Amino acid sequence: MIKKIYLAGGCFWGTEHLFSLVDGVKSTTVGYANSRVADPTYKMVCTGLTGAAETVEVEYDDNAVGLSELLVIYFRSIDPLSLNRQGNDVGTQYRTGIYYTDPADLPVIEAVVATVQRRHPDQRIAVEVKPLENFYPAELYHQQYLDKNPGGYCHIDPALFKEVSTRSPRSNDKDELRERLTPLQWEVTQNGATERPFINEYDHEFRPGIYVDVTDGTPLFISSRKYDSGCGWPAFTRPIDPSLVTEHTDTSFGRVRTEVRSASSGSHLGHVFPDGPASEGGIRYCINSASLRFIPADRMEVEGYGDYLPLLNA
Repeated sequence: MIKKIYLAGGCFWGTEHLFSLVDGVKSTTVGYANSRVADPTYKMVCTGLTGAAETVEVEYDDNAVGLSELLVIYFRSIDPLSLNRQGNDVGTQYRTGIYYTDPADLPVIEAVVATVQRRHPDQRIAVEVKPLENFYPAELYHQQYLDKNPGGYCHIDPALFKEVSTRSPRSNDKDELRERLTPLQWEVTQNGATERPFINEYDHEFRPGIYVDVTDGTPLFISSRKYDSGCGWPAFTRPIDPSLVTEHTDTSFGRVRTEVRSASSGSHLGHVFPDGPASEGGIRYCINSASLRFIPADRMEVEGYGDYLPLLNA
């Protein structure tokens, strides 16, 4: 499905060029978002009086690239702590913002924003998240500006352009899965998003039962190995069997972590950390609720998981 998201990241020349390089992005248009004045000109916007932000309309195929993937790239292209300034450009028109038209996108945006915010516990990030009120395309000479003027000013690190342009396109054969999952489940399992802490389905779920891969039903975790770590997400001391998950180095958001995926489906589950209960091996599997489906004990037999009932008391 073709979707749109509107990203304000300082001077729109560089932001537009960056996203034009992403596999799955169909088109990019620079313009002015959330203006108090109809159809403003660049000169008017530069005064700061219109309230508009230099913004890029990103039209993308969400079967080829996920919203969370686009947002990770976006946050790598900006200083999220800088208010009304990116690079050498200063003014409210250069503020950072994510503007959406589909309310279903909001949980995904909030999840990514929350992930970035956790990296800056002592300072509030300056990226506004709002519905798109209006968008007016900028003058023709601004469109694809860096393609026409390769030496033009840009505040984005050229290394990011190179990295994005060499990414491999994602498989485009997941239509059936897409229909079954919620937008947040899709972004978490397929695009590596992280849901918001504490505000998720299974953080405080402690009934006896089993947790299975939401995409294919493979049993992954059992309630007897779940504990309240206080981190805001479901935490387990270990999976049902180590072979059910795979571990991968994750360097997103400027940190080195160990990502956990489902071995059967390849879906992103969460991360593993060496700070679990010492009596249980000292490992904490921090897993997104959106990557799991919980089946309570009284439903396990009828749903085909009866063989796992003895594990509830292990």
